[in-house]
Amino acid sequence: MIDSLLIANRGEIACRIIRTARALGIRTVAVYSDADAQALHVRQADEAVHIGASPARESYLVGDRIIAAARETGAAAIHPGYGFLSENADFAQSVLDAGLVWVGPDPSSIRAMGLKDAAKERMIAAGVPVTPGYLGADQSPDRLQREADAIGYPVLIKAVAGGGGKGMRRVDDAADFADALGSCRREAASSFGDDRVLIEKYILSPRHIEVQVFGDRHGNVVHLFERDCSLQRRHQKVIEEAPAPGMDPATREAVCAAAVKAAQAVDYVGAGTIEFIADASDGLRADRIWFMEMNTRLQVEHPVTEEITGQDLVEWQLRVASGEQLPLTQTDLAIDGWAMEARLYAEDPAKGFLPSIGRLDLFDLGDATRVDTGVQQGAEISPFYDPMIAKVIAWGETREDARETLADALDAAVVWPVRSNAGFLVEALDHPAFVAGTLDTGLIAREGDALMPPVQPTEEALIDAAASLAMPGLVPGFRLNASPRLSGSFLLDGEPVTIDFTDADPGELAEADSVLIAEGGQVWELRRWRATGVAAGAAADGAILSPMPGRIIAVDVSVGDSVIKGQKLVTLEAMKMEHSLVAPFNGVVEDLTAIVGGQVSEGATLSRIVASGEAPLAGE
Repeated sequence: MIDSLLIANRGEIACRIIRTARALGIRTVAVYSDADAQALHVRQADEAVHIGASPARESYLVGDRIIAAARETGAAAIHPGYGFLSENADFAQSVLDAGLVWVGPDPSSIRAMGLKDAAKERMIAAGVPVTPGYLGADQSPDRLQREADAIGYPVLIKAVAGGGGKGMRRVDDAADFADALGSCRREAASSFGDDRVLIEKYILSPRHIEVQVFGDRHGNVVHLFERDCSLQRRHQKVIEEAPAPGMDPATREAVCAAAVKAAQAVDYVGAGTIEFIADASDGLRADRIWFMEMNTRLQVEHPVTEEITGQDLVEWQLRVASGEQLPLTQTDLAIDGWAMEARLYAEDPAKGFLPSIGRLDLFDLGDATRVDTGVQQGAEISPFYDPMIAKVIAWGETREDARETLADALDAAVVWPVRSNAGFLVEALDHPAFVAGTLDTGLIAREGDALMPPVQPTEEALIDAAASLAMPGLVPGFRLNASPRLSGSFLLDGEPVTIDFTDADPGELAEADSVLIAEGGQVWELRRWRATGVAAGAAADGAILSPMPGRIIAVDVSVGDSVIKGQKLVTLEAMKMEHSLVAPFNGVVEDLTAIVGGQVSEGATLSRIVASGEAPLAGE
């Protein structure tokens, strides 16, 4: 068994690997950037090495520094986690060339399955069914447009080197193809350094089914059953579960057998996931499930597989990397119960799911079966990395048991002042289609506002909170002997509200100027009114402000241009995502400070729009 392990990753990923390594008696080494100097994974590891500045490209993506850290600390092996360099064949080869153990598949397997077009060609040769599409070398926009037209809309543009929903766009009409292609290529180049794409037929009732596979160096390959990852937003998985609802034994056997065949076709060693897309318009059927791609690493959603099989997949990885055979054979593996995982993000659903950064003054995730996280109360959520702060996992004897347990845990979650998507997750878990297991990948996009959590607390919670703030200022006996009605003005998350709290039950009276209301996975701040310094909201002056720190990647207008409401002005890249800033009303671009490639801070003015017919104010 490996005796020392460097983890080339951060956050919950590193903490997850450290937990298993410690149980096996393996010494662990963490690496960290400037932003992560006080991170939980740094404190949990036996040793930690600083590898660079906060941006990932200057730290976690610099393979030479990671290998140097392994040599410096005497680590025998490197585990890449998932994300960052985990599917980088050149880095894997460099690790092996340095005389270190690589906890992952051979570089040749990563290369074989890392590019979606080549992987599909290999699967076709191996007899694995694949989705109809274009995998050609001609990447000219005209050729790609012609192929998309021939396939028939809707189509899906996918980055050849993509993953995690990056570099992926659905196109419903030929007129939108060119813009979608440009955006997809920019995102792919930024995320993967490769702007090549492939085109696939978009399945109108799609389910995302994936199979966990594992291989060793003794010729053994097994599957650990399937997961359903169909609940997605903008191609990012939101809630995953195992097994897949509606999967009958015959279909499961066919899909899992195809996954094993795919892994065997590349002599696969270690943990991997074979991803399939299913046309679920007539339920799950083996003849309507096609190979999409292979992820040559452990997946974010691996805990649900661990929960239904009772196996530690990181332990399997470490044993296989040490040269051991797989711990179990296929006949030893069975499904026990049901598991669900929700990805808790630091983001604000009320603001278009914009990432939220800052200090976690409160962080409590209720009574879930399991929580995998890389932060704790008091930690800082930085703008440099993915905004996922935890995975909340629940197990139950049945699907409904698991769903209720997960929903209850998220309902009780308290995350403050950083915003989270916990309330949105509760709404998703309680949606009738999800409860019935009749979901598909378009559910969230279709339902839209129906899945958005309430913008305010319930009236009862709001009234009781207002009373707890107002009562200390009242004369004793006031409620019994004086005015029949009690009301006051407050600020709810900075917005003025008037609340009648005559019939309130305030519980404990608040001594501070504000109280927090936690309900349904959301948190609001109710504050006593202060006459000075109170703003009722931003003035409608046409200022286009940066919603967060980031980099300008596109400017679509010039000073003097006429624009219409909703027209894209500037595109900002932040926390691995593109954010389009649009005109708030019809008008003219009066000012423009945004420059392509420029770094901007939160709240920076990028442009200003003057309403049509208005003249600039004197002195402007």
